[in-house]
Amino acid sequence: MTLEAIRYSRGSLQILDQLLLPQQSRYEAVGSVRQAWEAIRAMKVRGAPAIALVGCLSLAVELQAGAGGPGLAALVAFVRDKLSFLVTARPTAVNMARAARDLADAAAREAEREGATEEAVRERVIRCTEDMLEKDLRDNRSIGDLGARHLLERVAPSGGKVTVLTHCNTGALATAGYGTALGVIRSLHSLGRLEHAFCTETRPYNQGARLTAFELVYEQIPATLIADSMVAAAMAHRGVSAVVVGADRVVANGDTANKVGTYQLAIVAKHHGIPFYVAAPSSSCDLRLETGKEIIIEERPAQELTDVNGVRIAAPGKPPPQKGHTPASGHFMEAGDMQGLVILLEHTQLLQATFSSFYFFSDGVLLCPSG
Repeated sequence: MTLEAIRYSRGSLQILDQLLLPQQSRYEAVGSVRQAWEAIRAMKVRGAPAIALVGCLSLAVELQAGAGGPGLAALVAFVRDKLSFLVTARPTAVNMARAARDLADAAAREAEREGATEEAVRERVIRCTEDMLEKDLRDNRSIGDLGARHLLERVAPSGGKVTVLTHCNTGALATAGYGTALGVIRSLHSLGRLEHAFCTETRPYNQGARLTAFELVYEQIPATLIADSMVAAAMAHRGVSAVVVGADRVVANGDTANKVGTYQLAIVAKHHGIPFYVAAPSSSCDLRLETGKEIIIEERPAQELTDVNGVRIAAPGKPPPQKGHTPASGHFMEAGDMQGLVILLEHTQLLQATFSSFYFFSDGVLLCPSG
């Protein structure tokens, strides 16, 4: 049985509540855009591709029930406004924003057709959304297979197995299925070329411990869960061949926003001469932005660091200054030999793509930024 973060059929949407994993596997019905926004914001569903899919599918459910209108102009405005609202739930990941533009444009074009009807506009948006779901799964398998082949050619050209380290959760639970960075690990395992996988716990929300470890055990992939502070030792002493992570957004110069902790992982990998890969679909690319400094970085509540399951584990008192809702501009730091600026925030930060072993995989195409 395949793990599913999203269960969809025409007019019906369910999500696996990932806040309950690994203790419970419970699906929750999502019948409206408002419910999807709340689920995304609360991180019941997370992962850049899955956020976009759940947001768009929630609109499809509303449209299937006859929401929007009356009249073509009112229906197109309804679609546009609902999509704009969904983008605000988790602004750093670009997938939802790109999907919102595509669907709003599709609705507008359909409404302009001669003889257009409300039913046709609804059907067009629903069908486009369903196509996104199918495409994401195809793309993930392509990313996994291409990434595995390239990684083997790079680090094990004469044969043998490889050991891969990954961060956060980029698997079936973060996508329509299979995964991006974790998809590369899956493909290596299916080829019989994976020696071992290391996954970080990924504080403060423990997506690695709760979700990635859950997927690896479920798939019976040989793996070890390590603390975030153990990555340097793992690279130095455990034969890590490569690091593969996902992305929330990749901009024109190759700068990448991803889970907090990714930047330090890249620095340590560079120090040890270990190739560092970002596995991402083209829906995670935002070529409208020139550099990562233009990315809007999401800020999360301080309690996600100070509390676990509603129980405070940090000393009482005022949260540390880098937590909570402080201005993003207060978190720029020089990236040293990375030759750029890095934003350090609670869940997401910038990774400057100015070192040699940086690649990402997009819809079956290997891309390499300059530098």
